[in-house]
Amino acid sequence: MNSTTVRNLLVRGMLAGLAAGVLALVIAYWLGEPNVDKAIGFEESAHAGHSHGDEAELVSRSLQSTAGLATGVLVYGVAFGGIAALAYCFALGRVGRFGPRATALLLSVCALLAVYVVPFLKYPANPPAVGNPDTIGKRTTLYFLMMVLSVLLAIAATILGKRLAPRIGNWYATVVAMLGFAVVIGLAYQFLPVINDVPEHFPAALLWRFRLSALAIQIVMWGGFGLLFGELAERLLRPKAATVPSRAVPAGR
Repeated sequence: MNSTTVRNLLVRGMLAGLAAGVLALVIAYWLGEPNVDKAIGFEESAHAGHSHGDEAELVSRSLQSTAGLATGVLVYGVAFGGIAALAYCFALGRVGRFGPRATALLLSVCALLAVYVVPFLKYPANPPAVGNPDTIGKRTTLYFLMMVLSVLLAIAATILGKRLAPRIGNWYATVVAMLGFAVVIGLAYQFLPVINDVPEHFPAALLWRFRLSALAIQIVMWGGFGLLFGELAERLLRPKAATVPSRAVPAGR
């Protein structure tokens, strides 16, 4: 793949990431923000008796939930779209006999699982009212450690599957690679520290809704990117053949 094609795919990946970010922004605003507001209300009511006077907000809540949210989601969409496009350039033709559109969707699904779902199941997202400020550094480190481990294991499982395929066939090679990935991830779940900073009286239903909305945002982001970028990559890499105009048949023949 030449540099021009890589550059074109990078631009299309960033555009697809931006469009997917818009879709995710809608989900974040309509599903995520109401749960955030309720969590903040719970925190404020819990600390109402321990208030030490009014503190001026550096950034208002209305600005956070609109312009701040839009900036964060859209910048994230463009950034991950560019990174995913570069990964796509490497993966195309190396992960099986898939076309440009199918490769983009497969890459998005695998990235969603490895980058978000696997770490999420061990260290799920929490609303603002949940979490001890003294452990935020530890929690962040463990989450990124889980994410890096998941991505590296996904790459290792892909390499293992490709090496086993000529010997035992694609189906069994895929099953063995997936089982190996699941076993190692299960061991990581078992041995990495458990963090539970949820307050005793925090509403379980609110926590559940917040985590579901966080998962929905990522599914829409990655799924939308896979579909949009796949279509753009298909049109770039497999342009439709130009129709050749038929020759006019002379009159009388």
